[in-house]
Amino acid sequence: MRKHIFNAGPCKLSDSLLKNSAEAVLELNGIGQSLIEVSHRSKDFQAVMDETVELMKEVLSIPEGYSVLFLGGGASLQFAMIPYNFMKSKAFYVNTGTWSSKAIKEAKLWGEVVEVSSKDKNFTYYPKGYEIPKDVDYVHVTSNNTIAGTESFEDLDVNVPLISDMSSDFLSRPVDVSKYAMIYGGAQKNLGPAGATFIIIKDDFLNKVVADRPIPSMLQYGIHVDKGSMYNTPPVFNIFAIRETLRWVKSMGGVTAMEKLAKDRADLLYNAIDESNMFESPINKEDRSRMNIVFVMKEQYKALEADFIAFAGERNCVGIKGHRSVGGFRASTYNASTIEDVQALVQAMKDFEAKNA
Repeated sequence: MRKHIFNAGPCKLSDSLLKNSAEAVLELNGIGQSLIEVSHRSKDFQAVMDETVELMKEVLSIPEGYSVLFLGGGASLQFAMIPYNFMKSKAFYVNTGTWSSKAIKEAKLWGEVVEVSSKDKNFTYYPKGYEIPKDVDYVHVTSNNTIAGTESFEDLDVNVPLISDMSSDFLSRPVDVSKYAMIYGGAQKNLGPAGATFIIIKDDFLNKVVADRPIPSMLQYGIHVDKGSMYNTPPVFNIFAIRETLRWVKSMGGVTAMEKLAKDRADLLYNAIDESNMFESPINKEDRSRMNIVFVMKEQYKALEADFIAFAGERNCVGIKGHRSVGGFRASTYNASTIEDVQALVQAMKDFEAKNA
């Protein structure tokens, strides 16, 4: 029986991705070679890469003048590559949790970081109404905070290049890509298995804003764009899997349909939390993530947390333990999660509360 998977990443993936990727590992398109044996320089894999890039542009309505890359190293490598390439002296970062804090740490190696933060309330809200200095090289935001459980649903209007880490809410809503100089993230949330990083970068930004310092070839965005993500051997299996996700999202009605599903799943679970006498959400209501739903037990029931995780596991609900840095619970409801998955978790919560409250 397929479990109800709420892992934060690697996460639940679509059935079509699992089936088609498994078949391609045995043999790709009847060519007598596995997907993971075929040369990345072959016409067979080039066709996969080309379709993946085109699907990304189509599904996200990416305008002309942007390049799409698939690299290794995860979003964590991008934390360093971005300031290495684009920070001349100063950048503005919105700090909303663990991952943006890591990005800020890397950026400080290359210049001054001006920061606005929600750390004062343990990252339980998303900062708003802040002023951005005019002399910064770029603005960096993290649209969804996988650990803290907050999310911004706004594409900012700013007068300097805007960069967003969208690792954990990518493809879950329409995005006005034209407002961004760069969008990036790890694939292992909404896009595919762990091992690939997606990058959408504006060509004008890439050509005009590179910092004046020696940058190793492997860390230059321009080289990767020129080589079509094939400066070195790309993560071929992951790119194939990303293609399968993009095909699935398109078949489901695109990012508009994904947003409706995300709202429906999140509303169902948040309503159950808010109506409960045992569980509660520590997150500011208007900033609650649709992707990573963080909740805790009320103080008088804290001792029952481990019991509830075990109880949910007996109901085939897995991956709900909160991140080790914050505790409690976290249900990650990415695009491949179904209403039935969330209904099973809600029922487990109600049954556990009826038994123990």
